[in-house]
This record gives sequence, structure tokens and C-alpha cells, in this order.
Amino acid sequence: MIALLDEIVRRRVSAFVSAAVIAQCWRGTPRQQPIAKLLHSKALRVESLDERAAREIGLYLRRAGTRDVVDGHVALLATKVQGTVFTSDPDDLRALGPSLSIVTV
Repeated sequence: MIALLDEIVRRRVSAFVSAAVIAQCWRGTPRQQPIAKLLHSKALRVESLDERAAREIGLYLRRAGTRDVVDGHVALLATKVQGTVFTSDPDDLRALGPSLSIVTV
């Protein structure tokens, strides 16, 4: 993931991340310098979890028969931007969005 984050910054491409993903992984330690670098770059767009998104996520979760709100927000965001999801947990995301482009890292 560190190499991927460096590549995103180097290429100056846009990347999207759910604010919930940041909350799930952020611990504010020095080991997270690559994440901090990406968060401070112009390459990253952090998508908030607002009421509208929360309702859409709830529908995704009901259809998939799953309960992970973070995965639901990632699937919703990837669908909206037609992006590729990089994840270490592809199975739940496939259940949420069978047509999502998913790369396992």
C-alpha cells in the first residue's frame, strides 16, 4: 500500500477515500507517514459520510446481507466515481458491488 500511495502522489492522479476508512486505520503514529502524506496532497479527495450517503449505504447493506458500514461506503463511492477499489478484504466488497473493479492488496 505504501508503494501505491507513493505512486498516486507521484502521478498526480485523483484518489478517493471514505472518511470512515481513515477513521478505521488512522492511529497518528510515525508509521503512518505515507498515509499522512497522501492526506495532505491534492491527489486525495476525502468523501464524508453524510445522511444521504448513510441511507444509500443502508440499502447496499440490506441487498448484500452484510453489516459493515465502512465497506458499504467504499462500495458506494467506487460505484459513483467508477473507480477501482484497493482492499485487503475483497469478499465483502464483491457482495456489495459484484461489478466493482477490485484489486486485492
